[in-house]
Amino acid sequence: MSRRLHMILGRVAQAIPVLFGVVVISFLLTRALPGDPAAYFAGPAADAASIAEIREALGLDKPLFQQFLFYLRDLARGDLGLSLSTGQPVMQDLAMRLPASLELTLVALGLSCLIAIPLGVLAATRPGSWIDHLCRVLVTAGVSMPTFFTGILLIYVFYYLLGLAPAPLGRLDFLYLPPPSVSGFYLIDAALAGDWQAWLGAAKQIVLPAITLALFTLAPIARMTRAAMLSALSADFIRTARAAGLGQGKILYGYALRNALLPVVTTLGMVFSFSLGANVLVEKVFAWPGIGSYAVEALVVSDYAAVQGFVLAMAVLFVLLNLVIDIAYALIDPRIGLS
Repeated sequence: MSRRLHMILGRVAQAIPVLFGVVVISFLLTRALPGDPAAYFAGPAADAASIAEIREALGLDKPLFQQFLFYLRDLARGDLGLSLSTGQPVMQDLAMRLPASLELTLVALGLSCLIAIPLGVLAATRPGSWIDHLCRVLVTAGVSMPTFFTGILLIYVFYYLLGLAPAPLGRLDFLYLPPPSVSGFYLIDAALAGDWQAWLGAAKQIVLPAITLALFTLAPIARMTRAAMLSALSADFIRTARAAGLGQGKILYGYALRNALLPVVTTLGMVFSFSLGANVLVEKVFAWPGIGSYAVEALVVSDYAAVQGFVLAMAVLFVLLNLVIDIAYALIDPRIGLS
């Protein structure tokens, strides 16, 4: 336990310079964005004096280095600033929108894993078969089809033509009340509250956007699983296990799949990181109130505080994800260790 705690603390210490670099870069890049947040906040009818007064109130008239010091001071207090587009603290906006994106991403990733990993294993054990060709077709389709096209197509078929899906208008239909917030995930919070009608309503709303995102994330997971399983099945230890008379299930799942999981876990981490920040198209198509659409809206109006808060939140999530992946490596393969 002490070694594991030492490893976790070491990873956290290594992440501190990375996070500081993210803070510096995001601060400088937001200031380089076109547009003037003071002019946007003042409105189109404001004169130059009003804009200058608002710029002074926002602290944008100060030198860049002084603005950065003020930002670091507020950041040390846990204050990410006030969003000009919503009029609320950025921390409050992120707390409301981040669980929506996380819930959608995790459900989509779980759905894609349930399909991609068994499909990749079957394709690797039956190369050249119809399952192998099906895996290649799904991989090609998942990479080739844009997420907004897939989402619109699913809406047209299942909502407009068949009437099986609810209207793509957010996380919960207006007929239901949101459950009391505990985790921010509607599926979990509704289950904890025992409100199964709200749970069913949230489940219906998340099906189509989760399938849309899962079709996109399925491709790299299935491809990596197939490649890793082919490499593992051709290794010397698999031939030794077969020569020793071990059963096919033990060889396949006890040895080959366990050794193939390391690159699959790495791919899962990369796919999760990418999909969490890039699912803005899915959120726009399904009116999903996630963090991706929040960041795009903030970029359009040069909302410095909101953009910086988004970038910092993504950086913290990526650091935590890398820590989880490191721990998963040690649990999957004890040879890696926790040192």
